[in-house]
Amino acid sequence: MKIYMDNCCYGRPFDDQTQIKVRLEATAKMYIQSLVRFKSLVLYSSFMLSHEIDKCPVKETKDYISQFVKEFSSFHVSEGKNSEVALLADEIMKTGVKYKDAIHLACSMIAGCDYMITTDKRVLKYKTDRIKIVNPIEFVKIWEESHD
Repeated sequence: MKIYMDNCCYGRPFDDQTQIKVRLEATAKMYIQSLVRFKSLVLYSSFMLSHEIDKCPVKETKDYISQFVKEFSSFHVSEGKNSEVALLADEIMKTGVKYKDAIHLACSMIAGCDYMITTDKRVLKYKTDRIKIVNPIEFVKIWEESHD
């Protein structure tokens, strides 16, 4: 199973954990990372994810996320695919999705991922037949049901 996680998903464990939804999403995201570590899932990344990680203002957070992505991402959608990504992202943005989110979505679709995992409510509202868009909690439920 091929997955793509956007920057807000990677950052979830570093958000305010006093909110139960945030804490549950963070726990689910860490579980997903363990599945990636043990090669139960194939992780994809992209030039947009790398760009957003580089912009992270907290060095420890940036280093942690960057290290994980570099070590465990099996495939990377590079800027060499930019024209294809831009074309699809333009189509996605026409539905109201913001630029960076549209790039993440386009990269995950072009890579042929099965799931785009995000905690961004606006991205979760986007509908397409090309990829399943879920939050980390939903993904863990799907994973568990398929491995009973």
